[in-house]
Amino acid sequence: MSEFWIYFQIGLKHVLDIHAYDHVLFLIALTVPYLFKDWKRILLLVSVFTVGHTLALLLSVYGIIAIKVNIVEFLIPITILITAFFHLLTAGKTSKNDGVNLVFFVTLFFGIIHGLGFSNYFKTILGGSPTSKLLPLGEFALGIEVAQLVVVFVVLVISYIVQTVFRFSKRDWALVMSAFIIGVVIPMIIESPIWNR
Repeated sequence: MSEFWIYFQIGLKHVLDIHAYDHVLFLIALTVPYLFKDWKRILLLVSVFTVGHTLALLLSVYGIIAIKVNIVEFLIPITILITAFFHLLTAGKTSKNDGVNLVFFVTLFFGIIHGLGFSNYFKTILGGSPTSKLLPLGEFALGIEVAQLVVVFVVLVISYIVQTVFRFSKRDWALVMSAFIIGVVIPMIIESPIWNR
């Protein structure tokens, strides 16, 4: 049981680490256009992201995929920028299709990118035979999922307060938060090590 908590806590800390706020920024960008009544869609989106993240770690841990760190560190803020920009352009517009659509596939892909960003560190803490790596990977993924749901819940609470107490419209809230995230992410892209040769 103690080993479960080790990897579960690593998953929690991976998302909730104040120094690695890119994950939280992505979750905010992903969640900002939704309300509590959209909880099923949000849960599905967050879980799809976790699946992509875990798939990338699985492929990396088993040596099936390898990508340069500076490329991944550049792509992570790009995924955040794309998500925030998408919600900036679609703020206030209602989606007629609440089923599985392009947003889910893009979220899965972005989960893979974010998972690759953590894969090198995760490989260093994960030892043992190939079969013994699956359980810790699952425990880590569970920690990631719980932490992401905490972040999403906090974003939804803040969204509710802003829209009910301060009377922001849903559209204005999505515009302000998306613009804020874009403003935070652009310097991350500019300062990316990919530009250094």
